[in-house]
Amino acid sequence: MTQTAIAPEMDALKTKLKKVWEAGDYGVFARYMESGAIEFFDRLGIERGTKMLDVGCGSGQLTIPAAKRGINVTALDLAENLVQQARERAKAEGLDIQIDQGDAEELPHGDEEFDVTMSFIGSMFAPRPERVAAEKIRVTRPGGKIIMGNWTPEGHVGQMFKVIGRHVPPPSIFPSPLMWGKEDVVRERFGNGTSDLKVTKRMFPFHYPFGPEDVADLFINYYGPTYMAYRSLDEEKRKDFRSDLAAIWAQNNMSNNGVTIVDAEYIEVVATRA
Repeated sequence: MTQTAIAPEMDALKTKLKKVWEAGDYGVFARYMESGAIEFFDRLGIERGTKMLDVGCGSGQLTIPAAKRGINVTALDLAENLVQQARERAKAEGLDIQIDQGDAEELPHGDEEFDVTMSFIGSMFAPRPERVAAEKIRVTRPGGKIIMGNWTPEGHVGQMFKVIGRHVPPPSIFPSPLMWGKEDVVRERFGNGTSDLKVTKRMFPFHYPFGPEDVADLFINYYGPTYMAYRSLDEEKRKDFRSDLAAIWAQNNMSNNGVTIVDAEYIEVVATRA
């Protein structure tokens, strides 16, 4: 386990990021993502007894199903309230899972400890991607798998973040999380630490039983980044923000029957630890 001192500016940024992900209620928001997350997970074919680390586990949307399938899973998330939600879900299911509050850039685990290190739409949001990659490599045993699911810049979520950024520009101190959705960038970041790195473009199915305006409200009320962005604006700018957010969901909506169905592109990354 590495412990690296960070500059005061980065320390302040990390504190802010933690508050962002603790804002709203990701547990409510994530309910609509569970089927797509399970679809991602099922393709991986992870066997019972595998020792797996789930980085950026949120409220346990993949941690809990993995444990129920006999996978020896350990989980971690930056947001303390989500860690608590995941622990409560595990307890309700009668599962004994180690779920820690921690940082993807400073994993509190030993070298070569896991057979699989996975992060689905989680660690891509940490501010220093080179450290995220190095930590995933460090805690995975040689021959083990490093797996990520990352939104692409061109896909629906990438488009949505660009809309949000027009209203509330993101900090320029670190690279866009969407760079994790580019194959050449992923290969560069993992470098010689992995072999047989495969990148596959996938579509994540967003299905909401209500229209795009209500989807915008769901994001504003429960999803940390949009929750905080919206509340940083004055009343008039909030109206424009909500309107633009609803518009991008309407633009990509494949249904006109009062529901919202959007396919959002992401990349599935599966690499073997060298």
